[in-house]
Amino acid sequence: MTPSAGGSTTENGPATPPDWDAWLKAACRGEGLSAAYQPIADTARGTVVGYEALARFPGYPERNPEAWFAAARRYGKSEELEAAALRTALAARPALPPNCFLTLNVSPELLTSEIIRNIWREEGNLGGLIVELTEQTPIDSYLDLEPDLNQLRAAGALIAVDDAGAGYAGLRHLLSLRPSMIKIDRDLVQDVDRDEAKRALIEMLGTFASRVDAWVLAEGVERVEELEALVSLGVPLVQGYCLARPGPPWVGLDPDMAHLLAARQTPQHKSVIRDIVEPSVTAGSVGEASEAMRNNPMLEFVVLVGEHLRPVSVLNSEAAALGVFSSGVRVNLDTRLSEALARSMTRTAANRFDPLLVTDNAGRFAGIARMERMITAVTGSE
Repeated sequence: MTPSAGGSTTENGPATPPDWDAWLKAACRGEGLSAAYQPIADTARGTVVGYEALARFPGYPERNPEAWFAAARRYGKSEELEAAALRTALAARPALPPNCFLTLNVSPELLTSEIIRNIWREEGNLGGLIVELTEQTPIDSYLDLEPDLNQLRAAGALIAVDDAGAGYAGLRHLLSLRPSMIKIDRDLVQDVDRDEAKRALIEMLGTFASRVDAWVLAEGVERVEELEALVSLGVPLVQGYCLARPGPPWVGLDPDMAHLLAARQTPQHKSVIRDIVEPSVTAGSVGEASEAMRNNPMLEFVVLVGEHLRPVSVLNSEAAALGVFSSGVRVNLDTRLSEALARSMTRTAANRFDPLLVTDNAGRFAGIARMERMITAVTGSE
């Protein structure tokens, strides 16, 4: 049923005051509420690797989502409205294309709400979901969020921070939450092709992300020139009207933009992990890894992979036999070799020279990078 509560409209929205009390009650029941999905593109291949779910209100005179969530805060309906929006977005999850993730916007202060917690419980396995913490309201205590964030991660979800670079609050988010995805604020993306200061800041965010094992996503890309500048800066993930507008599940990229990305040349000199990556035997459990090594005594390493081909650890024969291992260091295919080496040196002495786990821009296992090959490439001996 579509609500018909009062409020007339003009081209610019309601002409008379909205009946927020009635509208919110209906929307919190899921009436007049829908979800749109905007593709997220891998800049290296020109393919869709994920989608962001966005709340839409087609059944009401007021269509602006920001106005809706602001009204929900005023009327004490934030929990109910965000829960309804999440359930609406997740309804299409079973049909999510393989090897694609889905990002969901959640206000940080609502993570501890039982209404929101129940949604994660209903979903069970959260693999392939990225919970994006918005900056609608300030975070009073990061410690209060830790138990819920840890539960989300344990269930398979990843954490993203929205609007990175948007002032001091955004930087505090990065340092305190250590997210798996960092979304670059639209204000930084706009006219990045013309602004050297913005380019420098995006490069700094990219360096930070590589050190903490996070992906960088530039949102709000509206011009081809912005897209090309972001690609030249090594930003792995992009999203915006230039590539595709939000739509029904699961729309693709603009063909011209997909071709533009896919046709770009990869540098021929050995300067990034992509240049020295090599394949490795994988296993879905420690038992499978141990069996693979028993069957092939010459096998030096087996990579343990989890759901959605996410790499977990590099196992040698001793670790596979004992079932005791630590999480490996993950690097993106386009991580600079010098940065990868610097990160390797921060490991404990026992694991310092283990191969690095290499992932593509969707976080899937792409191979291993041996320390010997990285050192040889950096020193120019190869």
